[in-house]
Amino acid sequence: MPLRRSGLAWWPLGAVMLVLDQVTKAVISHSMALHESIRVLPVLDIVHARNTGAAFSFLASAGGWQRWAFTVFALLVTAVILWTLRRMRAQGQYLQGAGLMLIASGAVGNAIDRIRHGYVVDFVAAHWGNAYFPAFNVADSCITVGAGCILLDALRQWRRERQVARGRVP
Repeated sequence: MPLRRSGLAWWPLGAVMLVLDQVTKAVISHSMALHESIRVLPVLDIVHARNTGAAFSFLASAGGWQRWAFTVFALLVTAVILWTLRRMRAQGQYLQGAGLMLIASGAVGNAIDRIRHGYVVDFVAAHWGNAYFPAFNVADSCITVGAGCILLDALRQWRRERQVARGRVP
């Protein structure tokens, strides 16, 4: 199936998000000291943080093996996603295609950091008073939004199937 008719037609979205992720991390790394924080809004700071673990610093103090485990996992997930996108049709599956490509670009963005530095650069810190949500980056946002797109697509498909089963074809 040609690229423009497969789910790989979403590659420009993935490329743009990967570049945005890497550029923002480089800007933060080169312009802010480690742990420096700049208040942007009453509930949002820009920080320079390094995460050797996964989401929410899971396994951050595991001793170093997690760097390669998370890298291999991210690259395997990306390979499966690209294979899935290659096999799927571009038309009619916009949310699923965009969601999968966002997840792949986020996984690759964080894998690049782990390979190059041994950690992931995080820089967005949301908080309410003294309660802070773990810092994150563009790649993390891509993974989260991508998962949301896939869930929304699944919900839409489920609703369509229910309507068909009830004799109300959309």
